[in-house]
Amino acid sequence: MPKRDRHDQAEIWTADQFERVMGELSPKMRSLFSICYYTGCRVSEARQLRAEDMVGETLVLRKATTKTKRTRAVPIHPKLRVVLSAADLPNCGYLFPGRGGRGPITRQACDAALRKACDRLGLRGYSTHSNRRTWATRLDKAGVRLKAIQDLGGWSSMAALQRYLDVSEEEKVDAIAQL
Repeated sequence: MPKRDRHDQAEIWTADQFERVMGELSPKMRSLFSICYYTGCRVSEARQLRAEDMVGETLVLRKATTKTKRTRAVPIHPKLRVVLSAADLPNCGYLFPGRGGRGPITRQACDAALRKACDRLGLRGYSTHSNRRTWATRLDKAGVRLKAIQDLGGWSSMAALQRYLDVSEEEKVDAIAQL
């Protein structure tokens, strides 16, 4: 069941849907949501990133900004590197400063930008958490070990991670066909 009025789980992006939505966003928002899509981080973690958190080919999510209060490092995907280099992000301080530049952009501003883009495209059931669910589901379907997904995504337990993984109707039919 798709997400409606902030209830149930966020939908999973297809690659085409994600690209279409990114095309509707400003370069700054495109960068922020691409970070979420390619690293599996939460929007609250991405919005608090600092330029200093990009260390070589790794994005460091500091414990002060993560839900689980544990630092984690995620390799930067080549497609993400291209998006970030095209965005004219700051060289120091917050990558996504809010109004006035004193703190990071608000979660509400990020949510509003994504909602507007989805509304323009007629997409329903998607939220800022769609990136995280899509990331975990795609890695799972690609055969990545669940422990690696858990560690990279910062889930506190395997049970917490498994709530994010989507199983399609086709996969259910294929599973039953194995009997």
